[in-house]
Amino acid sequence: MSGWATALGALPTAVGGGTAGPVSADFSQDVFWVWLLKAVGIIVFLLTSVLIAIWFERRVVARMQLRPGPNVHGPLGLLQSLADAMKLLVKEDVTVRAADKLVYILAPMIAVLCSLLVYAVIPFGPEVSIFGVVTPLQLTDFSVAVLYILACAAVGVYGIVLGGWSSNSTYPLLGGVRSTAQVISYELAMGLSLVSVFIMAGSMSTSQIVDSQTQIWWFLPLLPAFVIYLISMVGETNRLPFDLPEAEGELVGGYTTEYSSMKFAWFFLAEYINMLNVSAVATTLFFGGWRAPWPISAINDGMFNTGWWPVLWFVAKVWLFMFVFVWIRGSVLRFRYDQFMKIGWKILIPAALVWVVCVTLVQAARQLWDVDLRTLLFGLAGVVVVGLVLSFLVPEKKPEPTPEPTEPQDFDPFADGYPVPPLPGQVLPPSPRAQRRLAATDAADPSEPETPLEVRGG
Repeated sequence: MSGWATALGALPTAVGGGTAGPVSADFSQDVFWVWLLKAVGIIVFLLTSVLIAIWFERRVVARMQLRPGPNVHGPLGLLQSLADAMKLLVKEDVTVRAADKLVYILAPMIAVLCSLLVYAVIPFGPEVSIFGVVTPLQLTDFSVAVLYILACAAVGVYGIVLGGWSSNSTYPLLGGVRSTAQVISYELAMGLSLVSVFIMAGSMSTSQIVDSQTQIWWFLPLLPAFVIYLISMVGETNRLPFDLPEAEGELVGGYTTEYSSMKFAWFFLAEYINMLNVSAVATTLFFGGWRAPWPISAINDGMFNTGWWPVLWFVAKVWLFMFVFVWIRGSVLRFRYDQFMKIGWKILIPAALVWVVCVTLVQAARQLWDVDLRTLLFGLAGVVVVGLVLSFLVPEKKPEPTPEPTEPQDFDPFADGYPVPPLPGQVLPPSPRAQRRLAATDAADPSEPETPLEVRGG
């Protein structure tokens, strides 16, 4: 992490022309009970949001599949999540006899603890008065707050890895190994997608990044980085279609196979909190943070960007990204592992590197020639439009004629000493039973025409 901090910390100074990371939130008036109240509020918010998220996901996926979803426990099934939590609490707690007991119990605790730490630097809103104390709606902030978020996400994967290893079982171990490769692949892409935000904002402080989006939210000028982050955040949270560490069809349940009761519930809780974490990071870095969307932000000189109103905008944006998670789960099938790694290493990481270079050049041009960002964006958009128009003028290449289908070829599956399935265009020889039946038919009626080879193969 020290190399990341040194390299990324120098970017805003070298390219953006700002300081190494100013913090705009003022915590000078905070006292102990204010910190405690904020911390408890964050934990209550996360736990409540997880219960709502479980119900929300079931209802949305059910509507996508033309099912009613949970509708029995409470109005609209709102108490279904509470019933599930109570079930996990009273379920029998089984500990694997061959497991490493200390690490086996410690692993889910690591996963939950690291997931709870991220919201400490997420700004919910501007300064407000809490029982007479003026304080930002944020627990804390510092100049490398986004690196702290990446570090919490990286350490949290140790819970999955250690949980899979300590179970002393095959499928959990495979899930833990997959998780290691997954976090390396997609954490790199995620980190690179955030570098362009650091360059444009001139800081890695979350409060300063939100303040830098007063005129324009960064997802518009940094759309490629935003798309890369959206894909990476799904892989980072082990969600469909990237839930390879716990793929039920391949690994039973992956790293959670040998866990039950509350230890399983901790892993389950960590997964949903991580979804809220990456949604909050996307909101803070790309979607204006707690700022109201236009044209609401222009009403009465930004009245809805003051007081407690910004909490509403922040929560609404977070749940917009939560809906994206559920939408993807209900629409996309699980990738194969080789496809998953190819997307991370051959597509996302090179694309993020190229985009960082482009943003660096654009920001350098802004600093050298004092070009307004909007003017530059309109100019780049014009270049893209001209390129699209020219692409329509290029004559379309005629498709090559399709070759005539060839007759099926005989194929010996045991030619190399072991059975090999046939390729397209190859046909297996008839089975011994089919050969005997065919011989009997030919002997009974020699005038009957010979049956084609592909029909005789049954």
